[in-house]
Amino acid sequence: MNSTITGLIVGLLLAIAGILGGFSGFVFAVLLGALGMAVGAHRDGHLDLGAILRSRGRG
Repeated sequence: MNSTITGLIVGLLLAIAGILGGFSGFVFAVLLGALGMAVGAHRDGHLDLGAILRSRGRG
């Protein structure tokens, strides 16, 4: 699936969330989408979540 189709599906799902859940449902859907995108980027090797989540200054 290419990026255009993925963007279209995400846009349609966010529109449904906005219609059914109002503004709070839309914001919740955007936050979950960002979290899913971060996990997907980590699995693809584009983002290192370990470096972000690792605590600094301990040890």
